[in-house]
Amino acid sequence: MFGSRGKRLYDRAMRLTLRTDYALRVLIHVCVKEGARSTIGEIVAHFDISKGHIMKVVHRLGQKGYLETTRGKNGGIRLARKPAEINIGAVVRDMEEELEVVGCLHEGRGYCRIEDGCVLRATLRDATGAFLATLDRYALEDLVRPQRTLARLLQIDGDDPA
Repeated sequence: MFGSRGKRLYDRAMRLTLRTDYALRVLIHVCVKEGARSTIGEIVAHFDISKGHIMKVVHRLGQKGYLETTRGKNGGIRLARKPAEINIGAVVRDMEEELEVVGCLHEGRGYCRIEDGCVLRATLRDATGAFLATLDRYALEDLVRPQRTLARLLQIDGDDPA
């Protein structure tokens, strides 16, 4: 049904990457710490995620201006902006390399035999836009509203496992 290129694009369709998932978890963790520095070790321990993955995500979040990172003995990470200023839709856009739901949105002209009479492309572009528009309505502060519960679940009440 798909050529090899089409199958690869289809396999990736409509799924956020782990990088985005981890980025949102890192931001939630750091936000719940309320200004205290977090460490990569804490985040790895709390979420049971690979240190290599978290290091890459933290680096990217720092590059994009979401996190302030400090190296060294007293180093760590904390938010570079207020939680109300960190838009979830923007984080997703900054972390994802591709947001196209199907290959024709990414590949353009000549991708599909029926493209000249197809309304699927516009429909899926609208759906992707609606998905992002929904995320745009939320800030990091919205994701941490049950702050005490999150702090307890992440063991951030002075009982850090790291």
